[in-house]
Amino acid sequence: MARSSTRMKWVVSMFVPLILLHLVLAAPEEDGLVPNGDFEASPSNGFPSEATIIEGPSEVPSWKSNGTVELVESGQKQGGMILIVPQGRHAIRLGNDAEISQEVTVEKGSIYSITFCAARTCAQLEPINVSVPPASQTIDLQTLYNVQGWNPYAVAFNADEDNVRLVFKNPGMEDDPTCGPILDNIAIKKLFTPDKPKDNAVINGDFEEGPWMFKNTSMGVLLPTNLDEETSSMPGWIVESNRAIRYIDSDHYAVPQGKRAIELLSGKEGIISQMVETSPDKLYSLTFSLGHADDKCKEPLAVMAFAGDQAQNIHYTPNSNSTFQTANLNFTAKADRTRIAFYSAYYNTRSDDMSSLCGPVVDDVRVWFSMSNRLGGLGFVRLGLGVLGLVWLLL
Repeated sequence: MARSSTRMKWVVSMFVPLILLHLVLAAPEEDGLVPNGDFEASPSNGFPSEATIIEGPSEVPSWKSNGTVELVESGQKQGGMILIVPQGRHAIRLGNDAEISQEVTVEKGSIYSITFCAARTCAQLEPINVSVPPASQTIDLQTLYNVQGWNPYAVAFNADEDNVRLVFKNPGMEDDPTCGPILDNIAIKKLFTPDKPKDNAVINGDFEEGPWMFKNTSMGVLLPTNLDEETSSMPGWIVESNRAIRYIDSDHYAVPQGKRAIELLSGKEGIISQMVETSPDKLYSLTFSLGHADDKCKEPLAVMAFAGDQAQNIHYTPNSNSTFQTANLNFTAKADRTRIAFYSAYYNTRSDDMSSLCGPVVDDVRVWFSMSNRLGGLGFVRLGLGVLGLVWLLL
């Protein structure tokens, strides 16, 4: 019996470490940079010298590459142009039809958002394709949203498996093969769809749930066109226009409440919307905070707000005591789902450089059944009439 017990302890002692090792290896990626997501890990042979181009599978730690891929360094020149490296000292440039990829461990059935920094080089129409097969999205880098020449972007995907392949590809074919987008700072975040509040039909109306944001980057995160409400970097919301909107944080911008909000860019080319549950023929109120991001954006600032068949142009009125105000739009629901939407009424730029895009801030969006308030008001009126009637009878 003692021998059997000893043998059992030996078997357990052998397998427990293996089980723990399996759990560690199979654990989903934590929120933040993916392995060597900033490309600062040195290849086995050291970083290549200036203008060294890697053909085929490269020695970029944690990544696989295909095609013309170049590890570029901050300050590196190409002709009379200095290449942009968004963060740190190194980044990746993708040549014609080139790609890099990495296997990522995730939780099957969950929604994830990928944040990355991208810049174009010598070609104006440079795009970048981000995919987690079979899902794929191509982002146009033509629009320069600021004078720095690069921006953080975010895209989302639904994890169909526990292990997925994250791919960044340059689908362009330029005459100059040394052209191509530059990629840096790739991070992942598991998203959670907030529960709908009891007194609010809007999901994630405070915008607190969204993509990964870099603390050392004061440029927010651009959310490009995304028409799939089931797979969005900002749960509950879609971007239904051909320009991006900016997801901002209170560490670098003025935010009406909480830690996150949305800054609307590019006029009606940057539309954010959501379908909310309503009851037909019932009266509702759409309320939201409208403000200034305190990012030197030139006024006037205004937003076009939509709720069903109602629309209203609402201007932000500066107040010395606050950078935001509360706006309201009443509407009668026509169906069991009603579209609410916002876009900037103007094309605004910053006053310090006259070219960086900016716009009004929207936060704390609520849709609530306002009939109860109307009935409450009528109740007070009826109470007042009843009291007056009683007094009249007594007299």
